[in-house]
Amino acid sequence: MEHSTTPSEVTFHHEPGEGTGRIWKTFWLLLGITVVELALGFGMYFFPGIPSWIVLFIKGVIVILSLAKAFYIVSIFMHLGDEIKNMIMTIVVPLMLFVWFIGAFLWDGNSYRTSRNRYDKSLVHKTIQPPTEKKDTTVLPLH
Repeated sequence: MEHSTTPSEVTFHHEPGEGTGRIWKTFWLLLGITVVELALGFGMYFFPGIPSWIVLFIKGVIVILSLAKAFYIVSIFMHLGDEIKNMIMTIVVPLMLFVWFIGAFLWDGNSYRTSRNRYDKSLVHKTIQPPTEKKDTTVLPLH
């Protein structure tokens, strides 16, 4: 029986500058997206006379940029970008269903809130009581 003279301990050696390009690329990308989001947010704050449709558009852009950052963070730092498609789908599909449920519940709640507070003229006949005949209930004194 032969004995191996190779060490069984595994060591990792990292030289500065090796493989840090991906980290720096991620840093600069996330920093750029964050600066754009902050600029849009502060722009809405410092210019209050902006029409409401532009404010909604800016808020939508900020949400899309935030989702892009979240996707990139999950892809890089959680190493989901290196996984096989089946593993990605087991995480992404339930997440998308969860986001869809939140949107559906918010939509339904808003619909209930607005329809509950709305006055509908076609339903007036159901809310107004028809006049009833009033019976004479006066009591005559006995003499």
